[in-house]
Amino acid sequence: MSSSVEHRSNPTAWAAFWVALAGLVLMPIPLFIGLIVGGGLSVIAAILAVIGLLKGLARGGKGIAPVVFAAIFIALTWGGISIGGGTIW
Repeated sequence: MSSSVEHRSNPTAWAAFWVALAGLVLMPIPLFIGLIVGGGLSVIAAILAVIGLLKGLARGGKGIAPVVFAAIFIALTWGGISIGGGTIW
């Protein structure tokens, strides 16, 4: 292999994707468990998504697709929490 092989994956973006997905899945747990766990994971995923987006843009836009899906999962999690997910469901 030559030394000019470029890695196309963005591990920070993939971490944001999986953490956001876990937050979305765990958010509906009642009795404030989902609020704490799902909401906490979505905040961590948002931070990772910003870092992954900046890394992806530095590479010319490669590897930002997981960030887009993570942002959708984060928005769904926060939307679910705002209508009572994790507290009264």
